[in-house]
Amino acid sequence: MACSATIQPLLNFELSHSHQPKRPYSLPLCSFIKKPRLSPKHFFSQSKDYTKINIFSSPSLFSRQKPGSHVAAQSDYSSGEEAESLLPDSAYQEPFSWSSVILPFLFPALGGLLFGYDIGATSGATISLQSPELSGTTWFNLSAIQLGLVVSGSLYGALLGSLLVYPIADSLGRRRELLIAALLYVLGGVLTAFAPGLSVLLVGRLLYGLGIGLAMHGAPLYIAETCPSQIRGTLISLKELFIVLGILLGYFVGSFQINAVGGWRYMYGCSAPVALLMGLGMWSLPPSPRWLILRAVQGKGSLQELKEKAILALSKLRGRAPGDAASEKQIEDTLISVKSAYMEQESEGNILEVFQGPSLKAFIIGGGLVLFQQITGQPSVLYYAGPILQSAGFSAAADATRLSVVVGLFKLLMTWIAVAKVDDLGRRPLLIGGVGGIALSLFLLCAYYKFLGEFPYVAVAALLLYVGCYQISFGPISWLMVSEIFPLRTRGKGISLAVLTNFGSNAIVTFAFSPLKELLGAENLFLLFGVIALISLLFVALYVPETKGLSLEEIESKILK
Repeated sequence: MACSATIQPLLNFELSHSHQPKRPYSLPLCSFIKKPRLSPKHFFSQSKDYTKINIFSSPSLFSRQKPGSHVAAQSDYSSGEEAESLLPDSAYQEPFSWSSVILPFLFPALGGLLFGYDIGATSGATISLQSPELSGTTWFNLSAIQLGLVVSGSLYGALLGSLLVYPIADSLGRRRELLIAALLYVLGGVLTAFAPGLSVLLVGRLLYGLGIGLAMHGAPLYIAETCPSQIRGTLISLKELFIVLGILLGYFVGSFQINAVGGWRYMYGCSAPVALLMGLGMWSLPPSPRWLILRAVQGKGSLQELKEKAILALSKLRGRAPGDAASEKQIEDTLISVKSAYMEQESEGNILEVFQGPSLKAFIIGGGLVLFQQITGQPSVLYYAGPILQSAGFSAAADATRLSVVVGLFKLLMTWIAVAKVDDLGRRPLLIGGVGGIALSLFLLCAYYKFLGEFPYVAVAALLLYVGCYQISFGPISWLMVSEIFPLRTRGKGISLAVLTNFGSNAIVTFAFSPLKELLGAENLFLLFGVIALISLLFVALYVPETKGLSLEEIESKILK
């Protein structure tokens, strides 16, 4: 790999390419050097004697293979072997500076951090809110239904946000969507922090949830469409790391404010300054160049004007001079690619277009991953973390806030491992290995509750195995695949549908957990989750392709056609 999320590139700021690509593609928005003007130094930055390298005699450098030689690449890439054949023999990797990549990633990723923060803060806020001494209110005696609404209010808001954004995603735009999400985060956080009564508190939770729905849709879209293809996996996985960081931050704030009168107000209110920073940051960033091109091809504005805006946006994102020739060439290439995709389909789409043709195949892959992410028990397994650790004799388990911090730190560590390896190992190996580990951990938990109760460390090991395997597979990879698998034509609708699937299945699993636990018992519930995990492993092996190193246009033309 020419680039990975390591410290060294961050210090050097400029990526170098130490290997020669076998077959350079002119990747739209991912390669900004015109092929006729290529110099050997772009491919051999480590070499000093460039004159001895006769690169012009190599057909693999300056010529494409004929379309006929790509018959295999145009077929269905559902199987493992076929998916592996998609690894680019040589997709040309775009030189870029990390300094120009950081901000277009950071500000959208704050939307994920605020989502995670809500999860972490709520765990402490519900304790504070119900305390007669610490709530600072006269309405602290909440019923089970009222407490459930406080806890799940943001989840229902996220579901509503996903529904609302589905028909308007492409007209709204990625940047504008994230600006609205930041505004909703600020309003929700402030309203919740200063709520004089339960009804206002619930309205604040709903507004915050609307922000989550928009942010979890817009952030992966914006990051995927603006970053160089060779680090797309790293950056979108880093967004998952930001969610885990947010959870950990919420736990820390909760642990500091748990004994303060009205501490729940501080827990929820601390999100507002971060949301304000997110909004100001998104205001300073340009729109997604790919979105501008999409609007141009859809006839939603002047082609020339939108193309010029796209060139300026790309120049700013790459830290180059406004309207430079390299950016212009990339935009021209992408415009041709998008026009070609539209010529092969109906000129006008409809609201159900995501369920047709290549978009349906993308939704099966992306929607299937986020569905299995939830129904393998992710919202429920950590419910048993406290009892499991207590049975193993860990004194820290008596303190819920400390336990949460420990689990959060472990999640953070495993997510970082996934971030560091996703653009090196690829998506499929991490998914297959991680989901296999999830299945094993669930069967171990089943065995513990069935006949290994005398060996509590088996349960502890199974719990940590589950958390670790989830964070290197479903956690980051599901959202990465969702952000890159949909065609540009239906990417907005497709991702909003995937977000809706995620939050909807999360709500169902959370709601059904207690009744199922009473009906089946813990051992059989974990057995059920384990069987579902095996089915999800089969799904990954048969249907999920490898997209490592491919541009978004290549994914659309090779995998979905």
